[in-house]
Amino acid sequence: MRVAGISGLGAASGLILASWLLTYHNAEPATSSSPPGHVETPLPASPAPKDPSPPAPGQTNRPQPSTPDPPLPEIPGTGLLRQGDSGHGVYELQVRLLQISHVYDGGAIDGRYDAEVRAAVTLFQKRYGIRGDESGVYGDNTRHALMLRTK
Repeated sequence: MRVAGISGLGAASGLILASWLLTYHNAEPATSSSPPGHVETPLPASPAPKDPSPPAPGQTNRPQPSTPDPPLPEIPGTGLLRQGDSGHGVYELQVRLLQISHVYDGGAIDGRYDAEVRAAVTLFQKRYGIRGDESGVYGDNTRHALMLRTK
């Protein structure tokens, strides 16, 4: 019985040794000039240093992107437009005003902000309760409301 116990122990030791050799021998090829028969064991990877300070409220410890987001494209015709102005922004305003029923019916599309365009902008502002822009002036609030209602 004692012999069986020893041979069982020998088999278990052999399995452990074989497992160890497979694990550590195949982990990394030996590149050093160690003497033959020397087995190098890999060192455990060092853990990343921890940031001792917790994140501020509302913030996380997520890594920040390496490049900033690209700037948003400019909306054509931004800024204030008023009587006397001309150009592409006024042209776009006239096209949009024509899409609103009974505001600029039959109005010209010539890129000039004249009294007729001013009256149409004023009517649009009153009809839709737009505040924050001077009456008859195509500002940010009026632009936003008109863009929501037109194509």
